[in-house]
Amino acid sequence: MAYRISADDCIACGACEGGCPVSCISEKEDGKRVIDESACIDCGACADACPVACIHQV
Repeated sequence: MAYRISADDCIACGACEGGCPVSCISEKEDGKRVIDESACIDCGACADACPVACIHQV
């Protein structure tokens, strides 16, 4: 399992990136974030940090 950010709902605040303990979230050109699913440890910290609940386990 991994987590994925819904690009349509992301508000590009960066809260998820700051909450990730393994730094597997990066910023795209549009300011929104993307998770490197191969580096994700499935801890859910990003989902907990997201103020708009746009990060879901897949």
